[in-house]
Amino acid sequence: MANCVQCGRQLPPLSFGRKLCKWCVQHEAAQRGDDSAIQRVETAPWVRPQSSSMPVTQGIFGINVAVCVAMSLAAGATVLGDPAWLELGIRLGANYGPYTVSGQWWRLLAYMFIHGGLLHIAFNMWCLWNLGRLAEAVYGHWTFGAVYIVTGLAAGLNSLAWHFAVPSVGASGAIFGVAGALIASFYLGEFSLPRAAMSGTLRSVVAFVGYNLFLGAAITNTDNAAHIGGLLMGLLLGALIARVAPQQDDVLRRIAVLLVGVLIVLGGVTWLERSYAYRLHGQNGVNLLNQGKMDDAVAELQKSVSLRPDLVATHSALARAYIAKHDFNNAAAEMKRVIALNPRNEDAYYRLGLIYVAEKNLSQAQDTFSELLKVDPTSADGHNGLADTFANQRQDSEALREYKQVAAVDPSYQSVYYNMGIMQARLKLYDDAIASLLRQRQAGDDADNEKLLADVYDAKGMKSEAADARQKAATLETSH
Repeated sequence: MANCVQCGRQLPPLSFGRKLCKWCVQHEAAQRGDDSAIQRVETAPWVRPQSSSMPVTQGIFGINVAVCVAMSLAAGATVLGDPAWLELGIRLGANYGPYTVSGQWWRLLAYMFIHGGLLHIAFNMWCLWNLGRLAEAVYGHWTFGAVYIVTGLAAGLNSLAWHFAVPSVGASGAIFGVAGALIASFYLGEFSLPRAAMSGTLRSVVAFVGYNLFLGAAITNTDNAAHIGGLLMGLLLGALIARVAPQQDDVLRRIAVLLVGVLIVLGGVTWLERSYAYRLHGQNGVNLLNQGKMDDAVAELQKSVSLRPDLVATHSALARAYIAKHDFNNAAAEMKRVIALNPRNEDAYYRLGLIYVAEKNLSQAQDTFSELLKVDPTSADGHNGLADTFANQRQDSEALREYKQVAAVDPSYQSVYYNMGIMQARLKLYDDAIASLLRQRQAGDDADNEKLLADVYDAKGMKSEAADARQKAATLETSH
């Protein structure tokens, strides 16, 4: 198959002796001033820009250096791995999963301008200066800046997905993005020189990427995940620009191309939120709940359930926080959601029943504990909750029956024999009450148990035993 004699491009089949490709024919027509032959090409990257024509590269370079100098002065350290430097980097905006995904998404931008030390920034800025000035010449100022930022964001997202709990800093992800965009443009784009003239630059950029990926794999503290994420986004944007919007003045098409990258980044943010943010908010909420900070706990747990409404444990923790705040309506609503998600969750039925008891809604409490016993007829919590409900309604015989069920299922259940003693005393079953209260005494001394025992002894006419029980109750109260 023949090649174009001017640019070396391969001619299509059945060219019938033609020596020039279609692109070169259009190029010559454009050179003659034929406006009908519009030639869509990218800016020639071999034209070395003067310092005044690369303001975006210079601006990014200056910001990185300024941040590094300020960090060095603030931390009093200049070496990678210094604890003071690392701590300051995390505070300033390192891309750290537990912080970024918890809502501090600005870190995806800030981390690109923070470095781990002088050697780190020196190497990155050398790469930025060489690749940035080349890319700024090819794409123009605003397109280059947008490509740099979008690929840097993609690099940060890939870093989070790869190693969520490891802090990441540096411009290298965005620099790899620029390199990827150049590779795609040089390979797929049309320039106003023969393709052979581009091969040397293309080989240099490919070699840069390959060498640094290999080096990143060999050095343990190098974030190759960010490099790969930036590279892939750069390849995509560079390919789309080369094919869809090669000319710098084709603003609308370039905006459309860059919006594709932005949408991919937003999709990554959404995925990370669904994958990680709900866990972080949930963990923070539980920790705050255990610390007694109920308002903060509710706020964190609400964020978690808004991201993952199907999490039983988070709804249950949120209900506990509402209970602690005496917000029984919301607590009941959360427990109902738990039951809807897991109809066999015994703890949810029990806690919902207790909420209804606290609200003095005894009929619903009784129904809820009955539902629990349908799930597990041997549930000590179910029988005890039902017994408490009967006791609050002065249905003493029914309450005593249920407390006996509790004792049969779990003889060590808290205060079960004391509760039985109360019901037996109300029903004037004094001998049974004494037996129950003495059994409760075996579980440990308790002033209330002794007071009730004294009253029952009095009802039986056992004055000496009653006096002893009252004395013991007084001693227990004094000691506490």
